[in-house]
Amino acid sequence: MTVVREADAPPAAPLPRPAGGSARPGRGGGGGPVGSGVWPYLLIAPAILGMLYLLAYPLVRTVLISLQDFHLRQLIQGDARFVGLRNYETLLTDAQFWQVVRRTFLFMAVNVSLIMLLATLVALVIERLGRVGRIAVLSALVLTWAMPVIAATTVFQWLFHSEFGIVNWALQQLGFTSFDRYPWFAHGTAAFTILVVLIVWQSVPFAAITLYSALVTVPTELYESARIDGASARRIFRAITFPVIRPIFMLVFSLEVIWTFKAFVQIWVMTNGGPGDATTILPVYAVQTALSSQRYDLGSAASMVTVLMLAGVLVFYFRQMFRQEGEAL
Repeated sequence: MTVVREADAPPAAPLPRPAGGSARPGRGGGGGPVGSGVWPYLLIAPAILGMLYLLAYPLVRTVLISLQDFHLRQLIQGDARFVGLRNYETLLTDAQFWQVVRRTFLFMAVNVSLIMLLATLVALVIERLGRVGRIAVLSALVLTWAMPVIAATTVFQWLFHSEFGIVNWALQQLGFTSFDRYPWFAHGTAAFTILVVLIVWQSVPFAAITLYSALVTVPTELYESARIDGASARRIFRAITFPVIRPIFMLVFSLEVIWTFKAFVQIWVMTNGGPGDATTILPVYAVQTALSSQRYDLGSAASMVTVLMLAGVLVFYFRQMFRQEGEAL
């Protein structure tokens, strides 16, 4: 049988390409990946604008007020004039301001130290409990953490009430008759201690739950090998547990520094910074300065100094942490 070929037939013409470029699946008309262009930016634009309005605008406004002569009249009429760094000079040359700064750092150091110590101990205890005990403790921590700040502060005010407080009644029942109608909030040291107890009580649940979630990621094989080698519990914690949970530990530490450094609601509701100025820290000082004498310029300057000090503390801390990690590597 003879096969006939059409040798003179012209080759098939190629399919025309789209004018916009390649039409391969999964790519847009411009040859880029799906979603390229301005559409993704339009989708996130509302969130960015909202964040700028809620965060950036108040910060910029505070900076501007701190550089102006801004009293009650300027707040109403809006004719404030710029005075440069005069408000900062007035603030930094005030002896009371530096007393408040020292008290703020003392307040932060005491709170953060107690929070991290107690949270670590609670996390270690939870890890060693059975299922029922673990659920019970975690539930109690979550309920404590979920309690509103104002409600918790009000409860502590009732507990230490001079006439009807449970604390005075319990101390009297134990034989401490000197605590009959003892005015806790009229003594600076007592009020300072109550605030520390309140803030530690409110902060330990979050730190403990977070550290417990880090503890469960430590491989059990490491513990078994250390016990076979005869390592003590303290040695196991220093050589195995803490190095593994250190990133989470440092994160919680940083958050607690920020939260205790700018604590305001508890102090303002419970003592209003008193008695005297025994419980006045920088955020409270800034509000007192702005409201008591309508010196919004000095209050804004105090707020900006607070932000700068907190940023300086965190930068110094992170530098030390990264330096230690570099040496370990």
